[in-house]
Amino acid sequence: MSFQYPTSSPKLSSSLNEHYGREVELFNDEGATEAFTIKLEFTWGDIAYVALQSAAMVAEDEVEFMRVIVEGDDIQLESIADEDEWEAVSEAYDDLMFTDEERP
Repeated sequence: MSFQYPTSSPKLSSSLNEHYGREVELFNDEGATEAFTIKLEFTWGDIAYVALQSAAMVAEDEVEFMRVIVEGDDIQLESIADEDEWEAVSEAYDDLMFTDEERP
């Protein structure tokens, strides 16, 4: 199933930031917790996304994109496995973060 582009523009949001502040801790592949800074949260169509950055990712200026799933007071993060969706979310992130002159 390929990614269906939402018809609306991405809009800034702040669900994670309101609940956890500017930083969240996630479990890595080894089962240890790792701190991530919330770079940007946005809603696009019916889906909320977040761009996260660990201290190790700062040097390479990389970010990790995840879906934000809110169910009542429970917030979960879900990996984006679909490459088309990941690319579209990356472009939406760039549009929200950078002006045309600043774009990487």
